[in-house]
Amino acid sequence: MENPSPVEPVRIALKKSESLDIEWSDGAKSHFELRFLRRMCPCAGCQGERDLLGRTLLPVVRTTYDGPITARGAELVGNYALRMIWSDQHSTGIYSYTYLRSLSKIQ
Repeated sequence: MENPSPVEPVRIALKKSESLDIEWSDGAKSHFELRFLRRMCPCAGCQGERDLLGRTLLPVVRTTYDGPITARGAELVGNYALRMIWSDQHSTGIYSYTYLRSLSKIQ
């Protein structure tokens, strides 16, 4: 049996001072406030690096930036993710489409 096609974005709209909106190939829509996305950055520096048992190996680095959270831009990473470039100079988080879709369920 063939695996169904993964859900992919068909439209991505970044409002640099407000939000990221995604329309998905299955017709669903996601709206993300930028402050939420920055807080949920998936990089090891923000979430902590974990070993195979799920234990955190590296401490989570908290930013001391106290300005408004905006996006300076976003770049496509292959056919599977977005890399956000934040106003606090952070840009190592790669947000896979699977991760973004899962975040839309908890926001």
